[in-house]
Amino acid sequence: MLWLDLYAIPIIIRVFLVVLFPFSALDKIFDWKDALQQANSSFLPGGPILLVLGILVEFIAPVCIVLGWHDRLAAFVLAVFCGVTALLYHNFWSYPDFWIRGESKARGHFWDFLKNFGLAGGLLLITFGTNLAPLSYVASHPLSSTPVYAAPTVDRHPIHCGSAGHTCQP
Repeated sequence: MLWLDLYAIPIIIRVFLVVLFPFSALDKIFDWKDALQQANSSFLPGGPILLVLGILVEFIAPVCIVLGWHDRLAAFVLAVFCGVTALLYHNFWSYPDFWIRGESKARGHFWDFLKNFGLAGGLLLITFGTNLAPLSYVASHPLSSTPVYAAPTVDRHPIHCGSAGHTCQP
C-alpha cells in the first residue's frame, strides 16, 4: 500500500485535476480564429499574445504539476489563470438571458465561471500543500474530516498570524 499512498494516488489526483488544460490548449490551436475572437473580447489589448501565453500555461503547468517539478508555482500560475479567465471571459452577468427557459448563453458562462473557480481551489490546495491521508485510513474512517481549521505550522515553528505578531495556537 505504500507505493499506492506515496505515488499512485497523488499522481492520479493531479492528473484528474489538470487533464482538461492540455485539451483546452489544443482546442485553442485548432480553432485559433474563435479563440482569438474570445481573447480580443476583453478590455485587455494584445489578443494574439494573450492567446499564446494562455496556450503555453495550459500545456506547461499541467506537466509540471503531474511530474512534481515546481508544482506549487505551476499550480499557483494555473489557479491565477483560471480566476482571471473566469472574470474576463465568462462574465455571465452581462448577458440578459440568464433567467429564460431553455438555452441561455449567460448560464453557459455561469457554469464555466464556477468551474474555473472550482479548479482554482483545487490548484491552490496543491500550491499551499495538504497532507494526503493514507488510503487505508480513509477507507477505515470514511466519515472523518480533514483538519482544515488546525493551526498551520511549518518545520515545527508556529506561523505568526493576526495582528501584533500573535502566534496561532493549535
